[in-house]
Amino acid sequence: MTSTATATASTTTLDVRVLPCEQRRELIFSTFDDLPAGQTMEIVNDHDIKPLQGVFQNLVPGKFTWEYLQQGPDLWRVAIRKLGAARTAGQCCGSCGGDGH
Repeated sequence: MTSTATATASTTTLDVRVLPCEQRRELIFSTFDDLPAGQTMEIVNDHDIKPLQGVFQNLVPGKFTWEYLQQGPDLWRVAIRKLGAARTAGQCCGSCGGDGH
């Protein structure tokens, strides 16, 4: 199965309900990494993805906003806006304590 992904001028929508759980995170983060700064991705899911917000905070602190557009009970929609470059070539994000060298 594949996710449903659509894009508008400033928003990319990922409907991850059709994907196995183990494939969702990879798709979400690769999509986020590919977003230009200032753009938004909307995640559509069948349950709350609140734990993912903590993962974003650890990996890209200060580089995103998180806004619930719909909170259940059967459909959850979250808008994640990219505030700046999430990761840059040759540099780590610092979340592991490394210096990227």
